[in-house]
Amino acid sequence: MKHTKQDSAAATGAAQYLTFMLGGESFGIGIMAVKEIIEFSGITEVPMMPESIRGVINLRGAVVPVMDLAARFGRPLAVPGKRTCIVIVELEGDGERQVTGVVVDAVSAVLDIALAEIEPAPSFGTRIRGDFIGGMAKVNGKFVILLNVAQVLALDALAMLPELAEAQAA
Repeated sequence: MKHTKQDSAAATGAAQYLTFMLGGESFGIGIMAVKEIIEFSGITEVPMMPESIRGVINLRGAVVPVMDLAARFGRPLAVPGKRTCIVIVELEGDGERQVTGVVVDAVSAVLDIALAEIEPAPSFGTRIRGDFIGGMAKVNGKFVILLNVAQVLALDALAMLPELAEAQAA
């Protein structure tokens, strides 16, 4: 039987995460949710979308929504640079596959992070919603914010934003 790096990570109580930079901070997404990483280009804007949805891209014939993580976290829209890219994330929920692109400043690396190095999300002091954080990993003396991708990409919550704004204005 052939052993893969994923098998050895699981055997040692570690998980693999794709780490990336966003607004000067390090974040991580579980590698099993990452489908691919593509160049930042070809986004078609769609009217009446929440600010955090940059638009859609054509990914081999499929229409894929693209989310700006900075805007999702309540920050200004990311300004694309040379290393800006779109991480294609695939989640399964309710028997459906949801493919979404997320704009990040730069992809850093794929890291094996020991489960013992992951702390629970703090209840205060972060600049993003607590339910977006799956944990805080200590890597080389620095923290990497591990995202709860299902919560961050919950498009049903995004769909309700215009309704909530109208209700608050009334």
